[in-house]
Amino acid sequence: MMARGYLIFVLHAHLPYVRHPEHATPFEELWLFEAITESYIPLIRVLEGFRHDRIPCRITLSLSPTLMTMLQDRLLQQRYLRHLQRLCSLARAEIRRFRFDPERRRLARMYLRLFTDTLVAFRETYRKNILAAFKKLQDHGLLEIIITAATHAFLPLLKVHPSAVRAQIMTGAEYFRYLFGVAAPGMWLPECGYYPGLERVVQQAGFRYFFLETHGLVHADPAPRYGPWAPVACAENVAAFCRDMVASRQIWSSTEGYPGDPVYREFYCDIAHERDPDYLARYLPPRGEAVQTGIKYYCVTGHEHKELYDPERARLRAQEHAKHFVACRIEDSMRESSAMDRPPAITVPFDAELFGHWWFEGPWFLDAVVREVSKHHGILEMVTPSDYLKRHPDLQKTYPAGSSWGYLGYNEVWLNQTNDWLYPHLHAACAQMEELAQKKTRTGSLADRARRQAARSLLLAQASDWPFIMRTGTTVAYARARIRDHLARFHYLARSITACSLDERTLKAIELLDAIFPTITVRHFQPITHNRNTYEKQN
Repeated sequence: MMARGYLIFVLHAHLPYVRHPEHATPFEELWLFEAITESYIPLIRVLEGFRHDRIPCRITLSLSPTLMTMLQDRLLQQRYLRHLQRLCSLARAEIRRFRFDPERRRLARMYLRLFTDTLVAFRETYRKNILAAFKKLQDHGLLEIIITAATHAFLPLLKVHPSAVRAQIMTGAEYFRYLFGVAAPGMWLPECGYYPGLERVVQQAGFRYFFLETHGLVHADPAPRYGPWAPVACAENVAAFCRDMVASRQIWSSTEGYPGDPVYREFYCDIAHERDPDYLARYLPPRGEAVQTGIKYYCVTGHEHKELYDPERARLRAQEHAKHFVACRIEDSMRESSAMDRPPAITVPFDAELFGHWWFEGPWFLDAVVREVSKHHGILEMVTPSDYLKRHPDLQKTYPAGSSWGYLGYNEVWLNQTNDWLYPHLHAACAQMEELAQKKTRTGSLADRARRQAARSLLLAQASDWPFIMRTGTTVAYARARIRDHLARFHYLARSITACSLDERTLKAIELLDAIFPTITVRHFQPITHNRNTYEKQN
């Protein structure tokens, strides 16, 4: 029996390339370590619970190439193990510290169990290979894994050079095939950034679907027959699924949604802001910046007063919120299905790091949602976009509008007075890369290696994370340094190739620093002619 509605849960896991072998304890690698501890391993364990209990589950997971590269990196894997060992030592110190405070001591013990269990799981259960754990879950039918652009570039601001957009998308698609042996069924557009015509490159790369922000579909021409409740077919017959804003806001909004509930753990009250730096330095290496330890003792409560966190109470609240969320989606399905010839598709995409890192109870909530949906199988069913398209291949053809899921819905986050200076440099490098891509070089030669490395440097400079960081004002100096470093490496390589003055030792050093995309294809960076079929014939 067909359900009255479909729930399409999409988790987008991405981090910028923050591997720094040249430094002993780089601050930014903690972004990866926090995400593994608080989001990725908890997500894997929740999904494994569904398999063990035979709970039907179909979730779509987008993994960025930069994240997948770091998850497989042996240096980062070893550094992560050392990081977990330090956290275990810190948690033991906290237990000793609160020997006369039973409530805080109980919470410190909770964190020691969390860190110890994570250490054992990472080292012994998953053999330090988180990516393999995700792939196993896909093999068992719980996940549909998709890909995003090579370095998560914000594509609408690269369209000045169509070759840059093509290189980002094609490189991501090829990297997925390199790792998984098959093509990714769909693509996550970085920041849901879409402009009319982008679907052509998405289709050329072999993807069957992508995701849009709500207004990108609402303002489509012609207007979508079913509004945001069904995907549409774009110009190249690629399906575009639209985010459901109401359902999404219930989960991600800290003011209107569940995460702001006063019983949940407060993200910003970390002991790093409470303990003496000398005390923390005994367990965590000094990095020159305040480090989030992950040990937090307070719940959201209010602005003036914070109460101690009660994990049992928070878990119960997560279950209550999950029931409310599913009830709302059932109500949506019953209401909309009466006016449609197919079940409405409720698409709810989120950053994967919301679940666990930003919202500590997120994995509990997700677990409860899937189990609650399983109780209403005849009414609401979890599916992936591929599942939907197999059942309903006939889609209305329309032309979506430019859009993103950033603040104000368009390009403002990635193009404003804090970061507009970088785009002339990126565009100039794109033009120069087009020239390099047309040069004839012998495969495996020094010039060929340098040209491929120049392409890697350019892709890394294009990451959307750097202008986003400059806009939010967090680690601005780091974001500026990353752009300058990658562009400096690119220009050094470009000049050396042109002047036939390559130094192999310098090239090897750059290759070791930016060890990404081993099968990168330089021809994707060649300029695109007016004849759209030219590139397709070349490939």
